[in-house]
Amino acid sequence: MIHFADETFADVVAREALLNRVMGPSRFLRPSERLRRGRLPARGLSLIARDGGKVVGSVRLWNIAAGGKPALLLGPLAVDKDAQGTGIGSGLMHLAIARARSLGHGGIVLVGDPEYYGRFGFTAERTGGLVMPAPVERRRFLGLELRPRGLARFEGRIVAAGERVAGAELAAAA
Repeated sequence: MIHFADETFADVVAREALLNRVMGPSRFLRPSERLRRGRLPARGLSLIARDGGKVVGSVRLWNIAAGGKPALLLGPLAVDKDAQGTGIGSGLMHLAIARARSLGHGGIVLVGDPEYYGRFGFTAERTGGLVMPAPVERRRFLGLELRPRGLARFEGRIVAAGERVAGAELAAAA
C-alpha cells in the first residue's frame, strides 16, 4: 500500500538512491539543478511516497524569485521504475500542488514534459517572460498559478531564493 508523507532526514539516503536509479548522474547537469544546489527545499514541500518501508517516489519544491517576485520551482519528480504507471507521480503532484497552495504560494514553475504536467494545469504560457539560468526548451518550461495572477507579470532571470544549506557558502568558495 502506498503512503504519501513529508520527507524526513531518515529518507534522504533512500531518496538520493531513487533519484540516481531513475535519472542517473545527468540530473546534476540540468538547469534546474543550478537553482537547487546549496539550498534547502521550501519548508513543508519535500514529499515522498512509500510502499511499505521503501521510498518509491519523491518530489520537492524550491523557493525561487524572478524580478524580485517569489515563486516555487518543482523538481525533481521521480518514481521508482517498478512503480511507474501506478499513480504515484500523480499523487505526489496533487499533494505538492495542494500543499503549496495551502501555504500561500502564488505559482510554480518547472522544466518537464507538457504532455505529463499539462494534466495538472501547467502551461508554457505562464513562463513567457521568464529565463532559466541555462537554456531550456521553451515548450518544456511550464508554470502553474496557484492563485489568480500568481505568476502574472513575472519577468526576468529566475534566481534561487531559498534557505541555504549550512556550510554551502564554504563549499562553493573552495
